[in-house]
Amino acid sequence: MSLNPKLTHWTGRSVWLVGASSGIGQAIANQLWERGATVWVSARKAQALHEWVAAHQGDDALGQSRAVALPLDATDAAAVMQAAEQVRARQPLDLVLYCAGHYQAMRAHHFDLGEMLKHQKINYVGALNLLQAVLPPMLALGQGHLSLVSSVAGFRGLPQSLAYGPTKAALINLAEALYMDVHDAGLGVSVVNPGFVETPLTAQNTFKMPGLISPEQAAQDTLAGWAKGEFEIHYPKSFTRWMKLLRLLPYRWYFPLVKKMTGL
Repeated sequence: MSLNPKLTHWTGRSVWLVGASSGIGQAIANQLWERGATVWVSARKAQALHEWVAAHQGDDALGQSRAVALPLDATDAAAVMQAAEQVRARQPLDLVLYCAGHYQAMRAHHFDLGEMLKHQKINYVGALNLLQAVLPPMLALGQGHLSLVSSVAGFRGLPQSLAYGPTKAALINLAEALYMDVHDAGLGVSVVNPGFVETPLTAQNTFKMPGLISPEQAAQDTLAGWAKGEFEIHYPKSFTRWMKLLRLLPYRWYFPLVKKMTGL
């Protein structure tokens, strides 16, 4: 049973990806553009966005470019609202994806409030800024899909994830509550929970990452989930299914098992 309307045809659709200068976001932008969508890409790295647009030349049926750069800082609510108005002036949005993210490993012995808040602002508050900008017009039209990129790190507490994990857990909870509020209004909602994907964020990890996949594979799996109408899209399943099992364990088993598995 599909929990969302299935997104299978992209020609003529308008999508806005926030956090698309690299990694999963950029790989999804590539695949949606190749399938005929008009793709608006946002991130703080303006040069990367303009380079992406330069490499994706093509117009829609009205002769307007199908690749548009909207540089912005997602933590700036006014900038996000202004960008949203620019997108809406052209056509309604069919899909909005929040995939901006920040990660720095942290444990309690090196607690850094500034880093904790930076994670919160980029990983979670940025998503709220985007929702404030796009949710009212989507509800007014009764159509569109909202997708949030979280992580399996949001399933349960993990070593070195003191700053990152809580923000991803918040996104999962946000997506669940959002789905229950807007599903009957005609909107789709999904949460994407990747395992390890080869991106600038995971490049800083010094340990072997089980089930590591490319951003291209992650993008392919994400689009496949949207095509099936899934609420939760997780991959690679050879890894994420184990993480889901860990989610079910009582704490008296979970804590010593994770310590044994990670050595931390």
